[in-house]
Amino acid sequence: MKQRIIGDLKVGSIGLGGMPMSIEGRPDEDRSVATIHAALDAGVTLIDTADAYHQHADEVGHNEELIAKALRSWGGDTSGVVVATKGGHLRPGDGSWTQNGDPAYLKQAARDSARRLGVEAIGLYQYHRPDPKVPYAESVGALVELLEEGVIVRAGISNASVAQIDEANEVLGGRLVSVQNQFSPAFLSSREELDHCAGLGIAFLPWSPLGGISNAAELGTKHAEFAEVAKRHGVSPQQVTLAWELSLADVVIPIPGASRPTSIQDSAQAAELELSAEDLEKLNGATLAP
Repeated sequence: MKQRIIGDLKVGSIGLGGMPMSIEGRPDEDRSVATIHAALDAGVTLIDTADAYHQHADEVGHNEELIAKALRSWGGDTSGVVVATKGGHLRPGDGSWTQNGDPAYLKQAARDSARRLGVEAIGLYQYHRPDPKVPYAESVGALVELLEEGVIVRAGISNASVAQIDEANEVLGGRLVSVQNQFSPAFLSSREELDHCAGLGIAFLPWSPLGGISNAAELGTKHAEFAEVAKRHGVSPQQVTLAWELSLADVVIPIPGASRPTSIQDSAQAAELELSAEDLEKLNGATLAP
């Protein structure tokens, strides 16, 4: 698979988001493990997770443990695979999401995540979502301490604004390597953050990169161009969507969620899909249309 850069690290240009394998509607464990194995077989070397990817209150870290198990049982070499996890977002078990940006909490959460993943140091640790009750710089300061203590190797943030990107990078002394925000043709409000990351050379990891692009039949008029381009290339609209996102900047590394092997196998092929200038003109025009 073609590669892109996160800090000093090369990873496959399409990653895997683990959330669908652990929250409501999740598949059985065997299918989830098969999905992760399929991703690895396809050349995926970045797997994104979080301690909050679970369903019930008593299973914090469900997805982290699932990914660790799948990596242990895969037959190939996993030394080049990076598992990126996150802390600071919580699920109390009633279906809601809450935040905890307390530095002491984040430091302990990172240590717990490392234990569940079975690693001495987490390859990429991300502050999951800003906590309005805690100054942002204080929360990010926990990542500085984790870097210095060797608990994590690289630091990232998620669900951040342009101002928070700059603040985090300043607190981290220029060591911010990634920003993970929601972004897709149907959710363009993070385009400013994507462009800002491109200017800084910071990896931008779109989460839910296929949001609103379930299949050609469900595409709205605004996004019909994605289905048309897909038909012309003989591929899925999902592949076209991911290839379009890759075209926006060299720092973009989409992390589509998957819970079936066929889903991530299809998504991974987007890394090799070459869209023409005409294709990109159509797709850019579709996403910018009012």
